[in-house]
Amino acid sequence: MSKQVLFLEDDQEIGRWVSDDLTDRGFRVIWLTSGEQAANHMPDTDLVLLDVMLPGLDGFSIGQRLKKEYPDTPVLMISARSSIEDKLQGLQFADDYVTKPFHPDELAARIEVLLRRYGKMTPSFLQLGHLHIYPEENRFLDTRTGGDIVLTGKQFQIFTYLLRHPNQVLTKEQIYESVWGEPYLEGDKTLMVHIRYLREKIERDPGNPEIIETIRGIGYRVRS
Repeated sequence: MSKQVLFLEDDQEIGRWVSDDLTDRGFRVIWLTSGEQAANHMPDTDLVLLDVMLPGLDGFSIGQRLKKEYPDTPVLMISARSSIEDKLQGLQFADDYVTKPFHPDELAARIEVLLRRYGKMTPSFLQLGHLHIYPEENRFLDTRTGGDIVLTGKQFQIFTYLLRHPNQVLTKEQIYESVWGEPYLEGDKTLMVHIRYLREKIERDPGNPEIIETIRGIGYRVRS
């Protein structure tokens, strides 16, 4: 599945071209112009791309906080401040520091290096029972028939969200709010209905699911 980059940059021109370039390279980019909402996106973030000069708290303060709470998520600092003092301050917590201006190919290469270092690169192939999953192609193959499994948009979003968190119990609230982008209302059956139809496509026996496990009273889990 595509990797999520949390990008903090208040310069509109730089923010737009970096965000567009990384999106074209297959990344999912969350672009924020300040650090106020950054922590809300961290559970799904694979890498933080962080400018130093931001309104409110600066990138050094934000980066230290995020790294302390999420030590397994790489942080890449970008800044026009190129003094050795600034670099050393950033590298006390960040994994890399790039000075502006930079070439987009260099930035993408540094991101790939950090994702590999932290074991966050997407495998080219994943097997779950009779399913062969090709993340880079967003393809799901049923080995029993040799045919592709075609999912609706919401089914795809739900399944890929679960796949990004293997062996982790995800609450109904987490899944719904990630996929629909709005608060979950207790008693809403929308997610349950979509899960049922998704299971009919991917499970051997939808009545006894082996891929998407129900955690009663909490939510769902995919075992890898």
